[in-house]
Amino acid sequence: MLHQQLVEALGAEAVKTAPEDLSVYAFDAYSSGTLPSAVVLPETTRDVARIVRIARACEEPLIARGAGTGLCGGAIPARGGVVVSFARMHRVLDLDLSRRRAHVQPGLVNLDLSKAVSMHGLFYAPDPASQKTSTIGGNIATNAGGPHCLSYGTTVNHVCALEVVDASGEVFRTDVDDAGYDLTGVLVGSEGTLGIVTSAWVRLTRLPESVRVWLAAFGDIDSASAAVSAIIAAGIVPTALEMMDRVIVTAVEAAFCAGYPTDAGAVLLIEHAGYEDDMNTLEAAVAQIAREHGALSWRAARSASERDALWAGRKGAAGATGRISPNYYTQDVCVPRSALPAALRAVGDAAARHHLTVGNVFHAGDGNLHPLLMYDRRDPKQVAAVIETGNEILQTAVDLGGTVSGEHGIGYEKREAMTRVYSTDDLATMARVREVFDPARMLNPEKIFPSGVRCPELR
Repeated sequence: MLHQQLVEALGAEAVKTAPEDLSVYAFDAYSSGTLPSAVVLPETTRDVARIVRIARACEEPLIARGAGTGLCGGAIPARGGVVVSFARMHRVLDLDLSRRRAHVQPGLVNLDLSKAVSMHGLFYAPDPASQKTSTIGGNIATNAGGPHCLSYGTTVNHVCALEVVDASGEVFRTDVDDAGYDLTGVLVGSEGTLGIVTSAWVRLTRLPESVRVWLAAFGDIDSASAAVSAIIAAGIVPTALEMMDRVIVTAVEAAFCAGYPTDAGAVLLIEHAGYEDDMNTLEAAVAQIAREHGALSWRAARSASERDALWAGRKGAAGATGRISPNYYTQDVCVPRSALPAALRAVGDAAARHHLTVGNVFHAGDGNLHPLLMYDRRDPKQVAAVIETGNEILQTAVDLGGTVSGEHGIGYEKREAMTRVYSTDDLATMARVREVFDPARMLNPEKIFPSGVRCPELR
């Protein structure tokens, strides 16, 4: 019945039910789930509304999906259901250059938006490492950040309005300029549990007059971390302030020949965008702080190609670890900047206890850590070690005053960890919000909240 109704509504070409087709949508960049009952590829908001009404009538869950680059199991079926793939809804619908806004569909690849508006001197600021493949809809679902969120903010700071299909198949719109509650802010980061976003109006940013990229090498992570805190304490907020340890630098340099010093214990990749007249003074100030905190060397990118090479190494760091092990697991936690040395020592100690290699590449400016645990998934003992190490890292972040997710979302992977940072009353309040939007829990079920938790049970 489900398949027949979907085909009648959208056509056979838009509906996939063959096992080999369904299997493609049963996993993301984190892990695999169960096979969906069907996969549907809508082309319009009207199509999405039809899908929701059919799924509701058939009592099938709905899972919205972008490019599948998520790292927390947020876009995989937990118990079957209909996967709504936005692969065919990937257009820029409208550009309002006077207000610097773009109206886009959720399947639009993040970087493609910046490419589309660059001729107008604009770009889209949120830039997760997966920006070449991840979609605007997926970024909205997880409130994605990226290296430049230190200065520009995360996705929620760049979404002006949303078009959403709710759990009953009705279409509504939110706008940050509306009076009353900020429903746009509520929906961004809700991981598809409150509604299905079918288009978004996003804020565009002017391309800066000048961009400088600098690389500072340190003997150890503690010195680099101290420099990070000192730069921010001096009132200097770079557009990006990234750190990589020796393990990552070695892998990146072997893969990209980007120019990273492999003899350093840690490096800082620093970018600042602004007016050309300010750049030399700013570089001198940041370089002095770096040297005062033990920098072994300081290097400025001399050309756009050199700058791009340094960034290519940073954004390709995870893939470069394939030279170390066949698999890696990325953790995502946040700690206060002042706690970076303690957090990184704890990460190293946890990995050593479980006989794992760990590499650290992360957004140092806002304390968002991404330890990469290297392992071979064919070895059950190594898989178990990775899980235990990941849990220890989560608890370390909480103990240091941080949180269990910085930008990857909660999804399926971290839902049990929510009790580490939120009380029963906190979770009950969140659950009540979800009950208002989706009382039947048909939208992306078994995500975000601990297993078995519903609003009445929390109360």
